[in-house]
Amino acid sequence: MSFDAKAELSAALVNDFSLKELVAGGFHNRVASDVNAYPRVIYTELKNADDSYADNQARSSEARFQISIFTNSNTVNKETKIAKEIDQLMKSIGYRRYDSQDLYEEADKVFHKAMRYKKAFFKEEK
Repeated sequence: MSFDAKAELSAALVNDFSLKELVAGGFHNRVASDVNAYPRVIYTELKNADDSYADNQARSSEARFQISIFTNSNTVNKETKIAKEIDQLMKSIGYRRYDSQDLYEEADKVFHKAMRYKKAFFKEEK
């Protein structure tokens, strides 16, 4: 099965006006282009694989993403609002959250909220 889950997610993030207003550092796939811009969102595909089979044919696939919100001491007050907006957006495109962690990266003095989502894609019958 082929589905470009990254393209779907990227389009959803950059086209969400409320999120764009909150996330001055932008949305990035795996690596931020400016590591000093806060708050920023980085999304990483964790899994994109066939999930269930019938008659040796994939009938569905599962995609999993980690959405990371990075803030510093000046922008950490926006973290919860950004997280709620992202959660609402992800649910609107069919994902469900299965994990969330609040982290602090001591070496960089950066707050990092990691949220993990998954979605099943079903093959359309021809």
